Amino acid sequence: MKNVLVTGGTGFVGSNLSEHLLHLGCDVRILRRENSDLRAINGVDVEHCIGNVGDINSLRNAMRGCDTVFHTAAMVTFSRRRKDEQHDVNVIGTRNVVEACIKCGVDTLVHTSSVAAIGYPEPGQLATEETAFNWGEASGYKRSKLLAEREVLAGVRRGLRAVMVNPSPIVGERDLHLHGGQLVRDMKKGRVLFYIDGGMSIVYVGDVVTGHIHAAERGRTGERYILCGENLTHREIFLRTAKLVGGRPPIAKLPIPLLRLGARAIESTAGILGREPWLSSDLVAGAGRFNWFSCEKARRELDYKITSFDTAILAAYRWYKENDFL
Repeated sequence: MKNVLVTGGTGFVGSNLSEHLLHLGCDVRILRRENSDLRAINGVDVEHCIGNVGDINSLRNAMRGCDTVFHTAAMVTFSRRRKDEQHDVNVIGTRNVVEACIKCGVDTLVHTSSVAAIGYPEPGQLATEETAFNWGEASGYKRSKLLAEREVLAGVRRGLRAVMVNPSPIVGERDLHLHGGQLVRDMKKGRVLFYIDGGMSIVYVGDVVTGHIHAAERGRTGERYILCGENLTHREIFLRTAKLVGGRPPIAKLPIPLLRLGARAIESTAGILGREPWLSSDLVAGAGRFNWFSCEKARRELDYKITSFDTAILAAYRWYKENDFL
């Protein structure tokens, strides 16, 4: 691994990954749109290639001479009105990346998928890479990530060496768009009044970056690897975060039916106003479940290690403070 392309290089995972690859001595290019926000990649000395995953010619130009491609570009939205756009980016875009890798003779593709492409576990169990997708047909973001994986596997059948990694929700430095980091800011500002039943796994971006690199170096072709953190209840996540950042903990438990009713109302109102809903039916589809995962396969095959939840939250918090996000 010497000459590397990172799609989505100005994003959360892509910017952290690019910086780490440079430290390893790789020559790094990123693929980005002409109008991309460059704050996350600020100070990271990479070559910039203008284009996008919808333009296969720009992909082929960016990949020329590369031995490894990390495909981190994706559209993360839970808005139903953007479902077609999300499909174009996440599914068709991945198809284009696979095609360009094959045409350019790329040695290795590492595809950034998500635990969203994996089914939820039975009560008392941990989901693994083998847990079948069971979220239903209407689940927009989750289904787009599943279909993107199928595009990667189609490339594997054509002879492409490709590996997939499936991070759980991520926190850490350079999260400009506050995907996982919204938790940190909301807890600091005292915006989280309620918690819900169930739980999830939050992973540190540094662990995700290392998982990507080890997947390129030693991952098995066509396999997926869960990259998760500690499995915690929602209540524990909120209480620990509030204590770490000096915020205010939630005061009561919110019934799941009331949460879902609120999500539908917010989604409908946002649709009328033509805005992105901050809460949607897709986003709360797993509410009340313990969406907990096993990373044993990644531990065994990629030497994957977990950073503690507290360390991950503090790393994100420090970065937000240093960059005036709080």
